[in-house]
Amino acid sequence: MATQQEIGEKGEQLAQKHLLGLGYKIRETNYQYGHLELDIVAQDGDELVIVEVKARSGLRYEHPSEAVTNQKIKRIVEAADGYVQRINWQGDTRFDIITVIFFGDNFELEHFKDAFYPTL
Repeated sequence: MATQQEIGEKGEQLAQKHLLGLGYKIRETNYQYGHLELDIVAQDGDELVIVEVKARSGLRYEHPSEAVTNQKIKRIVEAADGYVQRINWQGDTRFDIITVIFFGDNFELEHFKDAFYPTL
């Protein structure tokens, strides 16, 4: 039985593969900003895309997207702001969520574009 960390890592790998298949450029993975982390920072054309990846084994509890709470969104936005300032990004930024649910050897991946908007 895989640990939650192993499930998370496999989910992030599948998310990266999915994004590359869509033609995105992966700029960073597991970007650290202080004690905060961004799972994937990608670029879709002229748009910076901050991707939160949530992976679960089966649907015993909640859908993985439900784990992206308002508090989690606040932390993602804070880390994204730090990244944008560090690289002096001048273009648009969007926030996506990718969920991966594993069912034995199979999985279901969903990509939610513009999943949330940062509050000002």
